[in-house]
Amino acid sequence: MKIQMMPDALANKIAAGEVVERPASVVKELVENSIDAGATAIKIEIEEAGLKKIKITDNGYGMSEADAERAFLRHATSKIKTEQDLFHVRTLGFRGEALASIAAVSQLTVKTATGDQAGTLLKLAAGKVVERHKSDARKGTEIWVEHLFYNTPARLKYMKTIHTELGHITDVINRISLSHPTIRFDLLHNGKALFQSNGRGDLLQIIAQIYGVSVAKKMIKVNHETLDYNIYGFVAKPEITRASRSYMSTIVNGRFVRSISLNKAILAGYHTLLPIGRSPIAIVQIEMDPILVDVNVHPAKLDVRFSKEKELFYAVEETIKQAFRKETLIPTAKPKPEKQPATIQETLQFDYDVTMVNKDNAAHNIENRQVPKQVDQGLAEASLATSEQLNDDLVYDEQKLPVIETEQEIKHTKAETVLNAEYVPSPERIPVMYPLAQHHGTYIIAENEQGLYMIDQHAAQERIKYEFYRDRIGQVESDLQELLLPLTFDFTNQEAMVIEQYQDQLKQVGLFFEHFGQTTYLIRAYPTWFPIGQEEETIRDMVNQVKEEEKIDLAKLREDAAILMACKKSIKANHHLNHNDMLQLLEDLRGTTDPFTCPHGRPIIVEFTSYDLEKMFKRVM
Repeated sequence: MKIQMMPDALANKIAAGEVVERPASVVKELVENSIDAGATAIKIEIEEAGLKKIKITDNGYGMSEADAERAFLRHATSKIKTEQDLFHVRTLGFRGEALASIAAVSQLTVKTATGDQAGTLLKLAAGKVVERHKSDARKGTEIWVEHLFYNTPARLKYMKTIHTELGHITDVINRISLSHPTIRFDLLHNGKALFQSNGRGDLLQIIAQIYGVSVAKKMIKVNHETLDYNIYGFVAKPEITRASRSYMSTIVNGRFVRSISLNKAILAGYHTLLPIGRSPIAIVQIEMDPILVDVNVHPAKLDVRFSKEKELFYAVEETIKQAFRKETLIPTAKPKPEKQPATIQETLQFDYDVTMVNKDNAAHNIENRQVPKQVDQGLAEASLATSEQLNDDLVYDEQKLPVIETEQEIKHTKAETVLNAEYVPSPERIPVMYPLAQHHGTYIIAENEQGLYMIDQHAAQERIKYEFYRDRIGQVESDLQELLLPLTFDFTNQEAMVIEQYQDQLKQVGLFFEHFGQTTYLIRAYPTWFPIGQEEETIRDMVNQVKEEEKIDLAKLREDAAILMACKKSIKANHHLNHNDMLQLLEDLRGTTDPFTCPHGRPIIVEFTSYDLEKMFKRVM
């Protein structure tokens, strides 16, 4: 078999497989080009979820005729000139692959002008320029991408439903708008507005547009600066959770990135505040010297690599923890709203004639494609500009609203009315509460001037005990519990090799393994902080941790031990307390660092404000 050069057309199609995964990939790459071109307003028009047409219009710098033609050549870029530039990337695009890849699998038209000379209009098919004309001189660029994947029917076959593809596009625009709040974005599908941001730089306003005002009102501002990093953004109070981690948005130097490490850092900032299996809504933006981050890891530039990952992890974790320590995190029990008439959802008309693209493959391309009749809640949450309703407890004087033209602007105005009211945190993290009674031997009912409270007594004592054991265990460094009879362990060959290799580390944490033949070892003493009844399991966990990570995370092991001991030693449900016991429990809870959740993230206190009670009893309407 002879080695030969691959034709450019084939190479571009292969590159398209990496860069252009679906219509949302095209939207992402083109919008990022507009941002790099200095645009302050970007309009995205979609037909049939991008499979029929994607049109991006911006007011950026525009291109000359020569640059417009060069832009569609492979690895043509205005952003990288030397190898050193690759380590100081500040633009979103730089690889010079996107336009060539998109043009290779679509019918593409571009109209662009710099504003000081006649514009240029080019038409390309399968990556080749087939027409070129002069155009009007409106500064900026318009790109039409039509009949995506028309010449790669195998790729078209694997596209999901139109509803799914549209959901991916809205997700891309949501994240880009969060990354660039100073740019106005307009997203339309089949002529209907799905999303609009005003470009005023108000990140909280965009959060309200995407997730709703009720969520935006529960967001806490985070802001912290170190020598290397400037970290800012918003994180939701622990009472606002989701089942998926996809609601955490991490943005580095204006680029949305996927980072397992940053997601873990955000979750670490919520330590013991989230229920098991739940994730927060968080938008964390990080500015750093480009030399500290490598963005040339993934063709779509989603994955990055940090040179000081541990320092960044700690900075993000502490930024979130410090923000929470200034807040009162008691959730309010809202009265059940009266049933509202069902909202009529907009029906999307999908009448795309695939035969216009490829008559021979039309039936093959659409045989398994489902056509949704309505926009469901999944897309509604992704694009709340059209479906999210404002909270029913927000009261507005419509006569005082400025004269406005569209429903979209009404939503912007109402949202700003709510979000611009500054929140003043309570000087105490939780107020003084006076116990009244106990419900089912499980919940303490208490009151004060603000309203009524229910306290989960088991969760409250878990928090008190956890912080006590956490601090106590953290002080124990060398105390060992001597055993009358040694513990015997039979390990695998791999585990035995780990013990031999890392004996010094194991000794530093109080584990002295005595070899007892082949893969059997004895332990004659262990640290006093080991949970009672969990000693053998803890020792095996430490050996496994060394095997997996080549080190022992002593802090994590002690943390797990403190949680276990707190749970076992706390009062359970159906345990009746007298008035003094309840009073002491509430006082002890006020003395904890984080009195809002148990170590497993379950809420301890629920508040019924005086207003909530009056609303439930129809004293206020």
